[in-house]
Amino acid sequence: MPDLRERILHSGVEMLSDVELVTVLLGTGSARAPASELARRLLEDNLGLEGLNRLTALGLAAHHGLGPAKAARIAAALELGRRSALRSAAARTTLSSFDAVAAWARPRLSALEHEEVWLLALDGRNGLKSARRIAQGGMHGCALTTRDVLAPALRDAASAIVLVHNHPSGDPRPSPEDVTMTSLVARACEVVGMPLLDHVIVARGGSASLLESGVMG
Repeated sequence: MPDLRERILHSGVEMLSDVELVTVLLGTGSARAPASELARRLLEDNLGLEGLNRLTALGLAAHHGLGPAKAARIAAALELGRRSALRSAAARTTLSSFDAVAAWARPRLSALEHEEVWLLALDGRNGLKSARRIAQGGMHGCALTTRDVLAPALRDAASAIVLVHNHPSGDPRPSPEDVTMTSLVARACEVVGMPLLDHVIVARGGSASLLESGVMG
């Protein structure tokens, strides 16, 4: 452990492997295994950092040799990483393309084990005015009405909006329910003069745009 800390101080944290970084977070091992072995098992059991990101603190604590204190440290470090990625994305406030929206959404949503729908309210230059989670469900979707979309968008005086949601299954392709909901929202937005520019789906397996798929008319 002192050797790893010295390497961080003199060579930079980016020089450490995933196992070594988790070892530093653990600090100490258990009665049966050193910290480096616990770190290796933790990453292997969860298929790497992406799997760790999907675990709650309680899920981490359930791993043999961790316990609540070590689990809390790892969960806090992962959350700091997520927040840093989100704030970096927030600095790029112009969302004028599918790629820009997907880049905003992936660090927030793609690794979640439940579905969330977010409303992105844009100004007249496609600048991000606000981002709100407007629905949350389980593994297989969540209910959403046109009112759930229009009410917050009108409160934020959006010139246009983009919908974003994730597919916990890992497959970003739109479902029939996604297509139906998007069509309903797009028609309602036309009535109030606030266009729905796109509906973007993100998942571990990639991203999809309902506009580019041609299903928004």
